[in-house]
Amino acid sequence: MDQYAKKWIKEAGAKLRESFATELNIETKTNPNDLVTNMDKETERFFVSKIKETFPGHRIFGEEGMGHDINDLKGTVWIIDPIDGTLNFIHQQRNFAISLAIYEDGVGKVGMVYDVVHDELYHAIKGEGAYLNHYPLSPLSKVGVEEAILSINASWIVTNKRINPAILAALVNDVRGTRSYGSAALELAFVAAGRIDGYITMRLSPWDFAAGSILVEEVGGKVSDLFGENLDYIKGGSLFAAKPGFHEFVLEEYILKR
Repeated sequence: MDQYAKKWIKEAGAKLRESFATELNIETKTNPNDLVTNMDKETERFFVSKIKETFPGHRIFGEEGMGHDINDLKGTVWIIDPIDGTLNFIHQQRNFAISLAIYEDGVGKVGMVYDVVHDELYHAIKGEGAYLNHYPLSPLSKVGVEEAILSINASWIVTNKRINPAILAALVNDVRGTRSYGSAALELAFVAAGRIDGYITMRLSPWDFAAGSILVEEVGGKVSDLFGENLDYIKGGSLFAAKPGFHEFVLEEYILKR
């Protein structure tokens, strides 16, 4: 499965790069900022076709709904986001990724995040460490809040419907710096690679984090929802991924106390 997935993700990435020279067909989904392009759909259709042909007994949980109606993770389930960061894909032609994960009876076995523009494939098989292309990623070391680079969207430190913004504003005030890349899959990959120290968001779908969470855990990082509970791989929700030490301290001193 790992070898097939690597082959397919590179093929899909090449088609996305080729699409830069063509005009996109862009549609709105739930709101004006929730967009889907013909390439999102074509990419998911490509994966669905390959998986069904090669592994007919497996199920597929994809963002664009071309796989199966998934209510549990029994058996083998492929969780796919054909383009994570569609706004970036449309506006920047960079800072987007293909996210692909394989779960067996609810356990993440294979995780891949492909930074298409930079040809960087972050990949992991459970229990075998995580890699960037052919190079192993080093185990994550502990970091203090005052030295941490945190990835967080500004939406969560202004008035919003999901959290008192003062909670996360206090954390933002204390860390060394913040970033926001607009692609959850890439941000999780960057945590795994040690490029950033933590990532917080209040609203994700399972296909946004299914692969990246495997990467982070394979190098010793911590992944949970914002309140330290297990992630929901069917419904999605908030997410907090970080280096060890930083994850526990933020939960205890900033989130659960307030």
